Amino acid sequence: MRISMFWRLDCRHFIGDRPCKFKRVCEGCDRYDPMGHRILIVKLGAIGDVLRTTPLLSALKRVYPQSHITWVVDKEGQPLLKSNPFIDRLLIFDLASLLPLEVETFDLVIGLEKEPRGAAIVSRVKAKEKRGFALGPEGNPFPLNPASEYAFFLGLSDELKFYQNRKTYPELIFDAAEIEYQGDEYLFFLSPGEAAFAQEFARKARLKKGDRVIGLNTGAGGVFANKAWTEEGYLELIRKLKKEPKTKVLLLGGPGEKERNRRILKKAGDAVIDSGCENTLGEFAALIDLCDLVVTGDTTAMHLAIGLKKKVVALFGPTCAQEIELYGRGEKVVSSLSCAPCYRRKCETSPTCMEAITAEEVMKRIKGLSAK
Repeated sequence: MRISMFWRLDCRHFIGDRPCKFKRVCEGCDRYDPMGHRILIVKLGAIGDVLRTTPLLSALKRVYPQSHITWVVDKEGQPLLKSNPFIDRLLIFDLASLLPLEVETFDLVIGLEKEPRGAAIVSRVKAKEKRGFALGPEGNPFPLNPASEYAFFLGLSDELKFYQNRKTYPELIFDAAEIEYQGDEYLFFLSPGEAAFAQEFARKARLKKGDRVIGLNTGAGGVFANKAWTEEGYLELIRKLKKEPKTKVLLLGGPGEKERNRRILKKAGDAVIDSGCENTLGEFAALIDLCDLVVTGDTTAMHLAIGLKKKVVALFGPTCAQEIELYGRGEKVVSSLSCAPCYRRKCETSPTCMEAITAEEVMKRIKGLSAK
């Protein structure tokens, strides 16, 4: 057997330490598929921000049809991207992934992390062009291109972020990346196993065709004070939804909502269906996919619902509602308190911004969306 000394290192199927999936040598192979424009996206976390960065993927493929996209993400965000066909290579933020990046060269790097560890990747990697944010020699992030300066300054000025800015997060990152925004949507895909999990849950919960399933996501993380709506608000909303014909209410939450949801279930009884609080992120997303409409604070569940193209009633207190893009399928309920948004980690105001949101107002938005 003649040994070929011909390798196509730029083929997207080439692996190097083992045969490619077509089990062929490079010489004479009709499956050669050059990477084309090599692009690196650095967006590590948080989970919701990772998901709302995915609109860039379809736009990049629009601008660079022949391209190979690598994305570096934290382990926690990997489940959101693992089934995405627009990503050619997904790397977890760890030493094993970062070492090869020290050697590689890209045509374009888009850095969307102001956190030093993410910005440092952008500074160290070799590329013909870099956009977004990198890390300077002083150890602080800085904008690489003029188009990213607005998004950078947004993080430094409360006046700009809270009161003046009207750009959504997708618009901000598209500006920083110098890519034209055309209303590009989130790109999120359930795995076959996750979809099967949801169908089995629906069978056990006796969800029938024709039921209107409304998901209530009760948590919103613990970083910012009062980001989640009140238990009393959800309970009052459950009482109102119980009167609606052919409506099933699905109680959603993660490990952080275990005790909160237990209290709600105890008071609501059979008016709600418990989806559990120990599901994986993918299973949690699959449960959201069972819903026709989701009521949620500004949190991961909201972004998953947007990514799954569900109707959304999103509740906002301490965070900026104007940065969220609902793509015409949602309603925003924004607290009437003048001190919101604030992004405070502690709050002594009474009533709080989320206590000012009433079940009547939320129900009105649900009915409005249901009529569309």
